[in-house]
Amino acid sequence: MRVFLSATSLLSTYGGPAYSVSRLATALGEAGVEVGLWSSDDSVGVNPAIMEADQVRPLRGSAASALRSFGDVDVIHDNGIWLPHNHRLASIASERRVPRVVSTRGMLEPWAMNHKRNKKRIAWALYQRRDLATAQWLHTTGENERATVEEFRLGAPVAVIPNGVELPPRGQTAGRLAAPREFRTALFIGRIYPVKGLPMLIEAWARVRPIGWRLRIAGPDEGGHRAVVERAVLAAGLGSTVSFLDYLGDDARGSHLLGADLFILPSHSESFGLAVAEALAHSLPVLTTRQAPWGVLEDYRCGWWVNATVEGVAGGLRLATSAGTEELAEMGARGRELVAARFRWQEVAKQFIALYERL
Repeated sequence: MRVFLSATSLLSTYGGPAYSVSRLATALGEAGVEVGLWSSDDSVGVNPAIMEADQVRPLRGSAASALRSFGDVDVIHDNGIWLPHNHRLASIASERRVPRVVSTRGMLEPWAMNHKRNKKRIAWALYQRRDLATAQWLHTTGENERATVEEFRLGAPVAVIPNGVELPPRGQTAGRLAAPREFRTALFIGRIYPVKGLPMLIEAWARVRPIGWRLRIAGPDEGGHRAVVERAVLAAGLGSTVSFLDYLGDDARGSHLLGADLFILPSHSESFGLAVAEALAHSLPVLTTRQAPWGVLEDYRCGWWVNATVEGVAGGLRLATSAGTEELAEMGARGRELVAARFRWQEVAKQFIALYERL
């Protein structure tokens, strides 16, 4: 099987889709699929994991030239919507009569639709609705997003396949039960952007002011939003307990996850929330909102799933920060079991291959 897999960007600063599309490519390759991987910003050429992967061929240039270079394909799998290259790939697939899968990546969720709303209304009428309706399959990473997509009545079937995540060695989390520390750490990792709900988190933290805890916010600034969050921190008098870190590379990211006691993702909208899965893989309990598809946190008793309001996040913080070290460690261990059972990349690749074979 030969699959043309496309993304907007594979730069790590682009967020979760950059990682998940790259890792899907290598997982498919490991399963024997020939993958041509292309990104609209040409960043495929700077991803060392892709450059070294067997069965994955990095493709450069325009979408049309990349497809010509790769040759005949069985499936075009595009990630994302709205942009010119997404529309171009829809046209190419139609012209060549190649089956097409589109991963919507949360871009039809209400928050996303209201962002640059007028431009999206025009694009929807001109091409985007048609492009989605003519796909052979649409893909979402969670049931909530599937329900949203199905409300548009596009006619194309919708498959739900989660993102995957890597499991670090089990022994790396043992340090959390070592001698008591001056502070326990709550950690956010992600883009510093309005949809992530950080001002709401700061207001909730100011209400709770958990004794013996500090909050670290790590990630790249987008659109100057970090300054907004920093002002909220200062206005709430939290400068001594809330700190900011810039973008974390893979090693630093893992180190901070292993050094934390709680992970927080206070988003207003998430199609999957890859950072949640990554935190659970590092045996870290999670507090996130019901706008992220992680109700399973309650099923596995490995976190808190709260309303996306100041009151909801504050309530979750009270529960999480009043839990003892051993209780948090037990919750984290159950979270790791959840990831091992449901979110390994090998299993995700098998589900995509089964989907491709149905086309």
